[in-house]
Amino acid sequence: MKKSSHQTVSGAAVRNVAVFFGGNSSESEISVITGMYAVNLLRGTRYRVFPVYLPPSGGFLLGEWKGVEEFAGAVKGTPVTLSGGALVRAGRKKPCIRIDVALNCCHGGMGEDGTLAALLRWNRIVSASPSAAESALFMDKTLTKIAARGLGIAAAPSLAVSERDYVTAPEEVLSRIQAFGFPLVVKPARLGSSIGLTVVRERGGLADALALAFELDSAALIERYFAKKRDVNCAACRLEGQVRVSPCEEVFSGGELLSYAEKYEQGKGSCMPAELPEAVSSRIADDTRRLYEAFGMRGVVRADFLVVGEEVFFNELNTVPGSLAGYLFGDTLAQIRRFFVALLDEALLDAPREKKTLTTGILSSGIFTGAKGCKRRGNFV
Repeated sequence: MKKSSHQTVSGAAVRNVAVFFGGNSSESEISVITGMYAVNLLRGTRYRVFPVYLPPSGGFLLGEWKGVEEFAGAVKGTPVTLSGGALVRAGRKKPCIRIDVALNCCHGGMGEDGTLAALLRWNRIVSASPSAAESALFMDKTLTKIAARGLGIAAAPSLAVSERDYVTAPEEVLSRIQAFGFPLVVKPARLGSSIGLTVVRERGGLADALALAFELDSAALIERYFAKKRDVNCAACRLEGQVRVSPCEEVFSGGELLSYAEKYEQGKGSCMPAELPEAVSSRIADDTRRLYEAFGMRGVVRADFLVVGEEVFFNELNTVPGSLAGYLFGDTLAQIRRFFVALLDEALLDAPREKKTLTTGILSSGIFTGAKGCKRRGNFV
């Protein structure tokens, strides 16, 4: 079953896009929603779509799924692997489908932390999503804070705590957190979708909050809690060689924190453009653009901010945002479809160029007398 990349639709060349979704993460189900959303929007465009599901148990499944209900139980599909720019049926050597471009819809886990991006790069598959470097960096909220502050972008005061330190010296860790001050938020350092977040107002609540965070991650982030904060999002992408920033969106919450349920089940909705002072909106847009440009990103990302009065605190950056942030760049499904197609087009136009790789010949020369010659001692190499 070899699919050609040279068929045409209305005279335009059809290219093959693999849409990856799922994975082993607490956000896997949300990823299925984003993945099938992208798959169904891209069907009927000049891209031939190949949905690739990552089961929580590992591997890749290729299928012809139509909707999210097909993932409620055991998922049926054809096991495939990646090899040399193609999907290959498990156990076979010949390419099954040549892939021109990939779209990452995996939320959390190794789908979003740079692992999948690196695997695509290793197999020389062009990706319309962020690369491994920025994916790994912004997956870890502790590193995210460091990166933002290095660019002069304000972030809420925070404190990082490792599970190992907490197990080894719990009282010392609790004292550090108490000195940080209450009220505060405890969250897993490498999760999203508001999973595992707890507001703590006194030392007595820390143990349970940390236990929840460490049940989900090996590190926790302690952040200042702002009672009157507003949750504001802003997305960025690169199209036609130019970085574009979306309008700001405010997401409303009825509780202390914007919860998982409010995001994906029954929330209070959102407002776009957010009703903010012009100076605040401009600062959020500028900070989002600065993050995108400083790390030379590709694809679409969404930056999340906390607005407290007229103060703005950068919170986190999602390299695989929910619904790929299409709703921030288009009001209708037709507009969002064009946006997704434009992301794929941009990736192919701006595909990384392979650079020259040097071969020194030192392995065949028998000469090990340089500054690293000590490796030769005792014939260990």
